Amino acid sequence: MTNNFLISASPHIKSKTNVKRIMWAVVLALLPSGIASIYIFGIKSLYVIFTCIASACLTEAFIQKFTHKPIAISDGSALITGILLAYNLPPAIPLWIPALGAIFAIAIVKCTFGGLGRNIFNPALAGRAFLMISWPEYMTSWVNPRWWPDGVSSATPLAVIKTSKSPFALQGLPSYLDLFIGNRPGCIGEVCIIALLIGAAFLLWKGYIRLFIPFTYIFTVGLLSFAFAGDMLFSGDWLFYIMTGGLILGAFFMATDMVTTPITRKGMIVFGVGCGLLTFCIRKWGGYPEGVSYSILMMNAATPLIDRFTKPKVFGGRKNVSL
Repeated sequence: MTNNFLISASPHIKSKTNVKRIMWAVVLALLPSGIASIYIFGIKSLYVIFTCIASACLTEAFIQKFTHKPIAISDGSALITGILLAYNLPPAIPLWIPALGAIFAIAIVKCTFGGLGRNIFNPALAGRAFLMISWPEYMTSWVNPRWWPDGVSSATPLAVIKTSKSPFALQGLPSYLDLFIGNRPGCIGEVCIIALLIGAAFLLWKGYIRLFIPFTYIFTVGLLSFAFAGDMLFSGDWLFYIMTGGLILGAFFMATDMVTTPITRKGMIVFGVGCGLLTFCIRKWGGYPEGVSYSILMMNAATPLIDRFTKPKVFGGRKNVSL
Protein backbone atom coordinates (compact mmCIF):
# COMPACT_ATOMS: atom_id res chain seq x y z
CA MET A 1 0.00 0.00 0.00
CA THR A 2 1.35 3.40 -0.97
CA ASN A 3 1.91 5.87 1.87
CA ASN A 4 0.44 9.20 0.79
CA PHE A 5 1.15 10.99 4.06
CA LEU A 6 4.89 11.57 3.91
CA ILE A 7 5.94 14.72 5.75
CA SER A 8 9.16 16.46 4.82
CA ALA A 9 11.37 18.40 7.20
CA SER A 10 10.22 21.83 8.33
CA PRO A 11 9.51 24.55 7.36
CA HIS A 12 6.31 23.61 5.57
CA ILE A 13 5.02 27.12 4.81
CA LYS A 14 6.61 28.79 1.82
CA SER A 15 6.51 32.51 1.18
CA LYS A 16 8.08 35.00 -1.18
CA THR A 17 8.99 37.13 1.84
CA ASN A 18 12.68 37.03 2.73
CA VAL A 19 15.20 39.19 4.56
CA LYS A 20 16.21 41.11 1.46
CA ARG A 21 12.62 41.90 0.49
CA ILE A 22 11.80 43.14 4.01
CA MET A 23 14.95 45.27 4.25
CA TRP A 24 14.32 47.03 0.96
CA ALA A 25 10.68 47.59 1.92
CA VAL A 26 11.90 49.36 5.07
CA VAL A 27 14.26 51.47 2.93
CA LEU A 28 11.29 52.44 0.76
CA ALA A 29 9.24 53.30 3.85
CA LEU A 30 12.02 55.58 5.12
CA LEU A 31 12.28 57.54 1.87
CA PRO A 32 9.41 60.02 2.56
CA SER A 33 11.08 61.20 5.77
CA GLY A 34 14.44 61.61 4.03
CA ILE A 35 12.91 63.61 1.19
CA ALA A 36 11.04 65.77 3.70
CA SER A 37 14.24 66.44 5.67
CA ILE A 38 16.07 67.57 2.53
CA TYR A 39 13.19 69.94 1.78
CA ILE A 40 13.08 71.23 5.38
CA PHE A 41 16.80 71.59 6.15
CA GLY A 42 18.37 71.76 2.70
CA ILE A 43 21.13 69.82 0.97
CA LYS A 44 23.14 69.36 4.17
CA SER A 45 20.70 66.63 5.22
CA LEU A 46 21.49 64.71 2.04
CA TYR A 47 25.22 64.93 2.78
CA VAL A 48 24.73 63.43 6.25
CA ILE A 49 22.49 60.64 4.91
CA PHE A 50 24.91 59.78 2.12
CA THR A 51 27.90 59.79 4.49
CA CYS A 52 26.20 57.40 6.91
CA ILE A 53 25.07 55.06 4.13
CA ALA A 54 28.45 54.98 2.41
CA SER A 55 30.35 54.46 5.66
CA ALA A 56 28.03 51.68 6.83
CA CYS A 57 28.06 49.78 3.54
CA LEU A 58 31.82 50.11 3.00
CA THR A 59 32.55 49.02 6.58
CA GLU A 60 30.39 45.92 6.27
CA ALA A 61 31.87 45.02 2.87
CA PHE A 62 35.42 45.42 4.20
CA ILE A 63 34.77 43.25 7.26
CA GLN A 64 33.09 40.54 5.20
CA LYS A 65 35.98 40.59 2.75
CA PHE A 66 38.56 40.51 5.55
CA THR A 67 36.83 37.58 7.30
CA HIS A 68 36.39 35.68 4.00
CA LYS A 69 32.61 35.83 4.11
CA PRO A 70 30.34 36.54 1.13
CA ILE A 71 29.80 40.27 0.65
CA ALA A 72 26.11 40.74 1.37
CA ILE A 73 25.54 44.48 1.43
CA SER A 74 22.88 44.01 -1.26
CA ASP A 75 20.54 42.63 1.43
CA GLY A 76 19.94 46.23 2.54
CA SER A 77 20.65 45.78 6.26
CA ALA A 78 23.74 48.02 6.28
CA LEU A 79 21.85 50.55 4.18
CA ILE A 80 19.06 50.70 6.77
CA THR A 81 21.59 51.13 9.58
CA GLY A 82 23.12 54.07 7.73
CA ILE A 83 19.75 55.68 7.05
CA LEU A 84 18.47 55.30 10.61
CA LEU A 85 21.71 56.63 12.08
CA ALA A 86 21.53 59.66 9.79
CA TYR A 87 17.90 60.22 10.77
CA ASN A 88 19.02 60.48 14.42
CA LEU A 89 21.62 63.19 13.78
CA PRO A 90 21.43 66.99 13.47
CA PRO A 91 21.47 68.22 9.86
CA ALA A 92 24.55 70.45 10.19
CA ILE A 93 26.81 68.01 12.02
CA PRO A 94 30.40 67.69 10.67
CA LEU A 95 30.51 64.77 8.27
CA TRP A 96 33.37 62.96 9.99
CA ILE A 97 31.10 62.32 12.98
CA PRO A 98 28.40 60.43 11.01
CA ALA A 99 31.18 58.42 9.34
CA LEU A 100 32.60 57.36 12.72
CA GLY A 101 29.14 56.57 14.03
CA ALA A 102 28.35 54.32 11.06
CA ILE A 103 31.69 52.52 11.37
CA PHE A 104 31.04 51.91 15.08
CA ALA A 105 27.48 50.71 14.43
CA ILE A 106 28.54 48.15 11.83
CA ALA A 107 31.95 47.04 13.07
CA ILE A 108 31.32 46.94 16.82
CA VAL A 109 27.59 46.55 17.33
CA LYS A 110 26.67 44.37 14.34
CA CYS A 111 29.65 42.41 13.02
CA THR A 112 31.30 41.73 16.38
CA PHE A 113 28.24 39.73 17.40
CA GLY A 114 28.22 37.75 14.16
CA GLY A 115 26.44 39.96 11.66
CA LEU A 116 22.84 40.21 10.56
CA GLY A 117 20.40 38.53 12.92
CA ARG A 118 22.86 38.09 15.79
CA ASN A 119 23.34 41.59 17.16
CA ILE A 120 21.93 42.28 20.62
CA PHE A 121 21.40 46.03 20.23
CA ASN A 122 20.00 48.11 17.42
CA PRO A 123 23.16 49.20 15.54
CA ALA A 124 21.91 52.64 14.51
CA LEU A 125 20.81 53.57 18.02
CA ALA A 126 24.02 52.23 19.53
CA GLY A 127 25.96 54.33 17.01
CA ARG A 128 23.98 57.40 18.03
CA ALA A 129 24.59 56.70 21.72
CA PHE A 130 28.32 56.39 21.01
CA LEU A 131 28.35 59.75 19.24
CA MET A 132 26.25 61.42 21.94
CA ILE A 133 28.66 60.28 24.65
CA SER A 134 31.75 61.22 22.63
CA TRP A 135 30.75 64.54 21.03
CA PRO A 136 27.67 65.89 22.86
CA GLU A 137 28.27 69.46 21.69
CA TYR A 138 28.02 68.53 18.03
CA MET A 139 25.11 66.15 18.69
CA THR A 140 23.03 68.90 20.30
CA SER A 141 23.73 71.73 17.85
CA TRP A 142 20.51 72.31 15.96
CA VAL A 143 19.59 74.30 12.88
CA ASN A 144 16.20 75.68 11.98
CA PRO A 145 14.24 74.95 8.79
CA ARG A 146 15.77 76.72 5.82
CA TRP A 147 12.90 79.21 5.45
CA TRP A 148 13.45 80.57 8.98
CA PRO A 149 15.59 83.75 9.32
CA ASP A 150 19.30 83.25 8.62
CA GLY A 151 21.63 83.27 11.58
CA VAL A 152 18.89 82.36 14.00
CA SER A 153 19.06 78.99 15.73
CA SER A 154 17.02 77.49 18.48
CA ALA A 155 16.72 74.36 20.59
CA THR A 156 14.35 71.51 19.96
CA PRO A 157 10.90 71.77 21.60
CA LEU A 158 11.80 69.15 24.22
CA ALA A 159 15.01 70.99 25.05
CA VAL A 160 13.07 74.25 25.49
CA ILE A 161 10.70 72.55 27.93
CA LYS A 162 13.58 70.87 29.75
CA THR A 163 15.70 73.97 30.27
CA SER A 164 13.21 76.83 30.36
CA LYS A 165 12.33 78.37 33.71
CA SER A 166 10.16 81.10 32.26
CA PRO A 167 6.56 80.47 31.12
CA PHE A 168 7.03 83.08 28.38
CA ALA A 169 9.61 80.88 26.61
CA LEU A 170 7.03 78.12 26.30
CA GLN A 171 4.71 80.38 24.33
CA GLY A 172 7.02 80.10 21.31
CA LEU A 173 6.74 76.34 21.05
CA PRO A 174 5.61 74.98 17.66
CA SER A 175 1.97 74.19 17.07
CA TYR A 176 0.57 70.75 16.36
CA LEU A 177 0.56 71.59 12.66
CA ASP A 178 4.21 72.64 12.77
CA LEU A 179 5.10 69.35 14.46
CA PHE A 180 3.07 67.40 11.93
CA ILE A 181 4.70 68.91 8.84
CA GLY A 182 8.21 69.34 10.28
CA ASN A 183 8.40 73.10 10.81
CA ARG A 184 10.81 72.88 13.78
CA PRO A 185 14.43 72.13 14.68
CA GLY A 186 15.41 68.54 15.33
CA CYS A 187 17.15 65.49 13.98
CA ILE A 188 17.02 64.82 10.26
CA GLY A 189 14.46 62.04 10.24
CA GLU A 190 12.30 62.81 13.25
CA VAL A 191 10.77 66.20 12.50
CA CYS A 192 8.16 65.44 9.81
CA ILE A 193 5.49 63.29 11.45
CA ILE A 194 3.33 62.93 8.35
CA ALA A 195 6.25 61.48 6.35
CA LEU A 196 7.00 58.95 9.11
CA LEU A 197 3.35 57.90 9.33
CA ILE A 198 3.21 57.33 5.58
CA GLY A 199 6.19 54.99 5.80
CA ALA A 200 4.79 53.25 8.89
CA ALA A 201 1.43 52.73 7.17
CA PHE A 202 3.22 51.07 4.26
CA LEU A 203 5.05 48.62 6.54
CA LEU A 204 1.85 47.83 8.43
CA TRP A 205 0.04 47.21 5.15
CA LYS A 206 2.78 44.85 4.00
CA GLY A 207 2.67 43.06 7.37
CA TYR A 208 6.38 43.64 8.08
CA ILE A 209 5.71 45.31 11.42
CA ARG A 210 2.92 44.86 13.96
CA LEU A 211 1.17 47.49 16.06
CA PHE A 212 1.82 45.93 19.47
CA ILE A 213 5.11 47.71 20.16
CA PRO A 214 4.38 51.11 18.51
CA PHE A 215 0.93 51.40 20.06
CA THR A 216 1.95 50.44 23.60
CA TYR A 217 5.09 52.59 23.36
CA ILE A 218 3.27 55.71 22.19
CA PHE A 219 0.28 55.12 24.48
CA THR A 220 2.51 54.75 27.55
CA VAL A 221 4.41 57.96 26.80
CA GLY A 222 1.16 59.81 26.15
CA LEU A 223 -0.51 58.53 29.31
CA LEU A 224 2.43 59.32 31.58
CA SER A 225 2.90 62.74 29.96
CA PHE A 226 -0.78 63.55 30.51
CA ALA A 227 -0.58 62.44 34.13
CA PHE A 228 2.74 63.88 35.24
CA ALA A 229 4.17 66.34 32.68
CA GLY A 230 1.84 69.25 33.40
CA ASP A 231 1.82 71.86 36.13
CA MET A 232 -0.81 69.81 37.92
CA LEU A 233 -1.72 66.15 37.95
CA PHE A 234 -3.45 65.01 34.73
CA SER A 235 -2.88 68.32 32.95
CA GLY A 236 0.01 67.51 30.61
CA ASP A 237 -0.20 68.12 26.87
CA TRP A 238 0.05 64.44 25.90
CA LEU A 239 -0.31 65.03 22.16
CA PHE A 240 2.57 67.50 22.13
CA TYR A 241 4.85 65.02 23.91
CA ILE A 242 3.91 62.30 21.44
CA MET A 243 4.54 64.43 18.36
CA THR A 244 7.77 66.07 19.46
CA GLY A 245 11.17 64.41 19.72
CA GLY A 246 11.96 61.10 18.07
CA LEU A 247 9.09 59.05 19.50
CA ILE A 248 7.32 58.33 16.20
CA LEU A 249 10.57 57.46 14.41
CA GLY A 250 11.69 55.23 17.27
CA ALA A 251 8.35 53.53 17.85
CA PHE A 252 7.71 52.49 14.25
CA PHE A 253 11.17 52.04 12.76
CA MET A 254 13.59 51.10 15.57
CA ALA A 255 11.56 49.56 18.39
CA THR A 256 10.10 47.15 15.81
CA ASP A 257 13.49 45.76 14.76
CA MET A 258 12.93 42.01 14.31
CA VAL A 259 16.38 41.07 15.62
CA THR A 260 16.52 43.03 18.87
CA THR A 261 12.89 42.97 20.05
CA PRO A 262 10.67 40.20 21.49
CA ILE A 263 8.96 37.68 19.22
CA THR A 264 5.83 36.96 21.28
CA ARG A 265 2.74 39.14 21.45
CA LYS A 266 2.96 39.48 25.23
CA GLY A 267 6.66 40.21 24.94
CA MET A 268 6.03 42.99 22.43
CA ILE A 269 3.53 44.61 24.78
CA VAL A 270 5.97 44.41 27.70
CA PHE A 271 8.72 45.82 25.47
CA GLY A 272 6.56 48.75 24.32
CA VAL A 273 5.44 49.63 27.84
CA GLY A 274 9.04 49.43 29.08
CA CYS A 275 10.25 51.72 26.30
CA GLY A 276 7.50 54.20 27.07
CA LEU A 277 8.20 54.22 30.80
CA LEU A 278 11.94 54.70 30.32
CA THR A 279 11.44 57.41 27.69
CA PHE A 280 9.17 59.40 29.97
CA CYS A 281 11.52 59.02 32.96
CA ILE A 282 14.52 60.25 30.95
CA ARG A 283 12.53 63.16 29.53
CA LYS A 284 11.17 64.13 32.94
CA TRP A 285 14.13 63.56 35.26
CA GLY A 286 17.14 62.62 33.12
CA GLY A 287 20.01 64.79 31.96
CA TYR A 288 18.89 64.69 28.32
CA PRO A 289 15.64 66.16 26.98
CA GLU A 290 15.04 63.06 24.84
CA GLY A 291 15.14 59.42 25.89
CA VAL A 292 13.92 57.37 22.93
CA SER A 293 17.32 56.01 21.87
CA TYR A 294 18.43 55.01 25.36
CA SER A 295 15.09 53.47 26.28
CA ILE A 296 15.07 51.21 23.22
CA LEU A 297 18.68 50.16 23.82
CA MET A 298 17.95 49.30 27.44
CA MET A 299 14.93 47.25 26.45
CA ASN A 300 17.03 45.54 23.75
CA ALA A 301 19.19 44.23 26.59
CA ALA A 302 16.06 42.90 28.30
CA THR A 303 14.67 41.18 25.20
CA PRO A 304 16.06 37.67 25.92
CA LEU A 305 14.58 37.79 29.42
CA ILE A 306 11.24 39.03 28.10
CA ASP A 307 11.12 36.24 25.51
CA ARG A 308 11.92 33.69 28.19
CA PHE A 309 9.07 34.69 30.50
CA THR A 310 6.48 35.32 27.78
CA LYS A 311 7.10 32.10 25.87
CA PRO A 312 3.75 30.48 25.01
CA LYS A 313 2.88 27.06 26.40
CA VAL A 314 3.56 24.13 24.08
CA PHE A 315 0.33 22.82 22.59
CA GLY A 316 -0.88 19.96 24.75
CA GLY A 317 1.68 20.66 27.45
CA ARG A 318 1.21 21.54 31.07
CA LYS A 319 3.23 23.16 33.80
CA ASN A 320 5.40 20.96 35.98
CA VAL A 321 4.10 20.76 39.51
CA SER A 322 6.80 20.55 42.17
CA LEU A 323 5.99 18.32 45.10
